Amino acid sequence: MDFALSDEQQMIFDMAYDFGQSEIAPNAQQWERDGTIPKTLWPEIAALGFGGLYVSEKYGGSGLSRLDATLVFEALAMACPSVGSFLSIHNMCGGMIDKFGDEATKQKWLPDMCSMEKVFSYALTEPGSGSDASALRTRADKTGAGYTLNGTKAFISGGNYSDAYLTMVRTGADGPKGISTVVVEAGTAGLSFGAFERKMGWLAQPTAQVQFDDCLVPLENLIGEEGRGFSYAMAGLDGGRLNISASALGGAQNALNIALNYMGERKAFGKTIDQFQALQFRIADMETELQAARTFLRQAAWKLDNAAPDASKFCAMAKRFVTDTAFNVANDALQLLGGYGYLADYGIEKIVRDLRVHQILEGTNEIMRVITARALLAERDRG
Repeated sequence: MDFALSDEQQMIFDMAYDFGQSEIAPNAQQWERDGTIPKTLWPEIAALGFGGLYVSEKYGGSGLSRLDATLVFEALAMACPSVGSFLSIHNMCGGMIDKFGDEATKQKWLPDMCSMEKVFSYALTEPGSGSDASALRTRADKTGAGYTLNGTKAFISGGNYSDAYLTMVRTGADGPKGISTVVVEAGTAGLSFGAFERKMGWLAQPTAQVQFDDCLVPLENLIGEEGRGFSYAMAGLDGGRLNISASALGGAQNALNIALNYMGERKAFGKTIDQFQALQFRIADMETELQAARTFLRQAAWKLDNAAPDASKFCAMAKRFVTDTAFNVANDALQLLGGYGYLADYGIEKIVRDLRVHQILEGTNEIMRVITARALLAERDRG
C-alpha cells in the first residue's frame, strides 16, 4: 500500500496548479463579476491535455485514471472552484461517451471534446425531478427523421453557453429503463434557454434552464443503446462525484492557506494571532480534516479505477465527507480572518459561496447517505 503520488502524478498536479495560478486566479473575481468564463480559456486548458482527461488517446484524450483526474481538479480549484468544476462537467460527458458510445459516436464527438472546440454540458435534472432523477419527463419520440424532444432541464451549468448538451430523455415507459442519452447541439431548432439564474456561488458559470420544443435530434446522436441512459448517467456520476469533491478540497485548501498567511501577519494584544493556542487548535483540526478527506477521496478514486464492487458506495461516501468537510474548513477559515474574511478582496467569502453547492450537486449529500445505507444493507443481506 503506497500513499505517495508517483512522479508523473506530481507532475500532473503541478502543471494544473501552475496553470491555475497564472491564468485563472488573477482573473477569477473579474469572471465572477462578468458572470461568464471566456471561451478562449478552454483551448489553453485542452492544450495541457485536460479536455479529455479519461478519454482514450485514440480520440485525442489523455487516457488518465480517475485518481489522476482528482489531482487536476483539486489543483485548478485552488485558483477557482467554479472554473475547475465546470471543466469537470465537460470531462464527465467525455468519459460517458468514451465508455458507452459506439465507434462512430466516439469519432463524431470525442476529438472536438478533447480539443475543447466543443464544450459540453450535462443535462439530467428537471424542475420536477432532482434527487428522484429517474422520474424525468423530457420526452424523445422516435420518428423516421430522428428523435423529437419536448421538455425542460433545470440548473444546467453552461446553459446557453456550451456547444452541446449530453441529455437524458425518456424514450420508453416510466422508470429508469425508459431513459436514453442523446447529444443536442447548440443551434438545433427547438432548443432554447431560460434566463441566467441568479446564484449564491459559482457566479462565473452561466447556469440556465434548457428547453426543448419539438427539438429534432438525429438518430445518430443517441449514445449507446436506448433504455440504458439512466445507467450511463449514474455511472458518469460516480466519477463526477469524485471530481466535485476534489474541487471542493482544492477550494478549502486555498482558504486554509489564506488564513495561515493572514494569521502570521495580523496582530492582536501585542502578538501575531498565530501565537494564540485556541487558534492553533483550530488550524490543527482544519488540517487534520482536510488530510483525512484527501486520503478518503483518493481511496474512492482508486476503487473506481479498479472496478471494485463497492466503488459506487465509496464514491458516495467520499462525496458526502469531502464536500461537507471542505465547506466547514472554508467557513472556519473565513472566521479566522474576522471582518476581513467577509470582504471580497481577501477571496475567502467567494470560496465559501462556491463550495456550498458542492454539497448539493452530483447528488445531494442526503442522497449520498441513502446510497451508502442501501449498499450497507445489501452487503449485510448477502452475508
